[in-house]
Amino acid sequence: MYAKAKEIKVKLGILLQKPDSAVDLVIPYNEKPEKPAKTQKPSPDEALQWRDSLDKLLQNNYGLASFKSFLKSEFSEENLEFWIACEEYKKIKSPARMAEKAKHIYEEFIQTEAPKEVNIDHFTKDITMKNLVEPSLSSFDVAQKRIHALMEKDSLPRFVRSEFYQELIKE
Repeated sequence: MYAKAKEIKVKLGILLQKPDSAVDLVIPYNEKPEKPAKTQKPSPDEALQWRDSLDKLLQNNYGLASFKSFLKSEFSEENLEFWIACEEYKKIKSPARMAEKAKHIYEEFIQTEAPKEVNIDHFTKDITMKNLVEPSLSSFDVAQKRIHALMEKDSLPRFVRSEFYQELIKE
């Protein structure tokens, strides 16, 4: 009986051992975190303005890259990727290219069980689907506004509390 208990203790001990490195605990994720774009690091004063304005953050290449890296570290970058895809979509001139990109955005972010499904209500999803019958530059506007509001209310405050941001505002 004692030998059996000792054997179980040894096996449990092996299972409970901490891995040699934290890498063993991380879910395999092939992409390396993106380094902020090769743009000038913002001044602490400029970075401080991002606390109150998601738009100012999104308009700054360095801020956008830092925000994206932060969201990737949390495995929650789909909202920002959707927002960026919508911004790129609005620049398309060709109706054929627009229809193709609209289908891609819908399949990647909007449809149920999409690989990077964003969290929008059924009303917004329905409006977006109706808008995609005849794609236009404003097809994703309602959904994009909802996701922008969500990032402003949820992701931005978490980013502002993160080390990513705290490093930027140090003098």
